[in-house]
Parts: sequence; structure tokens; C-alpha cells
Amino acid sequence: MAVTPTVMVVEDEPPQREVLRYNLEAAGYRVVMASSGDEAVILAAEEAPDVVILDWMLPGISGIEVCRQLRARREMADTPIIMLSARGEEADRVRGLDTGADDYVVKPYAVAELLARVKAQLRRARPSAVGQIIRHGDIELDAARHRVSRGGTEIHLGPTEFRLLALLIEHPGRVWTRDQLLDRVWGRDVYVDTRTVDVHVGRLRKALRAGGGGDPIRTVRGAGYALD
Repeated sequence: MAVTPTVMVVEDEPPQREVLRYNLEAAGYRVVMASSGDEAVILAAEEAPDVVILDWMLPGISGIEVCRQLRARREMADTPIIMLSARGEEADRVRGLDTGADDYVVKPYAVAELLARVKAQLRRARPSAVGQIIRHGDIELDAARHRVSRGGTEIHLGPTEFRLLALLIEHPGRVWTRDQLLDRVWGRDVYVDTRTVDVHVGRLRKALRAGGGGDPIRTVRGAGYALD
């Protein structure tokens, strides 16, 4: 089973936030919430969400500015952003998309349609979440069948190592901190020491190199790990 996708909801209206939280969690997503633009910018750096649902009208900095700031970050350059707005004019849609949003939804909206749009964006950004096969170099991960191979030879991984690889392979080159890996692979409600991450990364490395290939995982001193 791959890592549960994380959706960040940025919405200043409490009733709307709770409706989105309830429905997204019921659909199987991990949900993190922000109620202002400033909070969203900080939370995005901490949580590394897979999809952002971003309201245009926010206290502090606007959703447009949040979108601009997130897009300026290398690690968020390809993260899908769905903008919500009561502004339905064509000029506003164009402005939102030009700023970097991948989709634009006009309020009021049907929750079922928004969930479908989230899934569509995830299909592009997190293929393992929808059971697709992912390839990186000579490594192949089949999320639906829970199988991994390298150079055509099947590799047997434990559940934790499989989730680690799924996260890393979907974002090649991206550096994940140990705390981010703990939250995304083990879950926020599970307490484990950050050294546990090192142990499981070591096991994943050993499995990937069992057939004689090089080590594809890069250790970034003082930061974390990346798949190169």
C-alpha cells in the first residue's frame, strides 16, 4: 500500500473547512488545514502536500499571492493547486491559472465534483495513489500489485520500505527531511524516533542494491534523503 496522499486545504471559513475535511478524509486522504495565507505558506513547507485546495479570498496575503509563493519553491513547482473563488468571470479564471493554479473552481461548488478534480490532479502528481506503474531509471514500482523490480529482477520489500520508495520515486531529486518522511510514511499519530527512518532507508538501500546496482538514494547531510 502506497503512502496516503496529503491534501492541504486553505480556507478561512470554518464551515467550509470542516465540510472539506470530512469529505476528503472519508475519501481516504490525509488532510491538513490552514485558515490564512501566511499560515498556508508555512504549512506547505512543513507538510509537503500532494494537492493544495486554495481559496482566493484569505486574511493576510491572498490566495493568488500564496499560489505565486508556492510556485516559486522548487519543491512545490509541480504540486497541483486547485483554486476556489466566488469570482466566476473569465478574466479572474485566467488570472488564477496564469499565476500557477492547475484548476479553478467557482463557488458554490459540488463537493463530489471537487473530489473528482482532486483525484484527477493526483493521477498526474501521485501515480501510485491511483495504482499506476512508476518507473525511474531501472527501478519499476507497480502500486496496484505491490511489486518492485530493478533491471527486470523482482525486489522484495516490506510494507514500510515499499511506502518509502513510493514516496521517493514519485518525486525524484526532491529532498525529504526525516520528520517529513515520518509524517508521510508512518503517520502523524504514530510516535517513532527519527533514527527509525535511517534504519528503514538502510534496508531499502540494501534491497535495491541486492542485484549489484548502484545506490540510487542520496543522503543530504543535515537534511534528509532523495532519490536520484
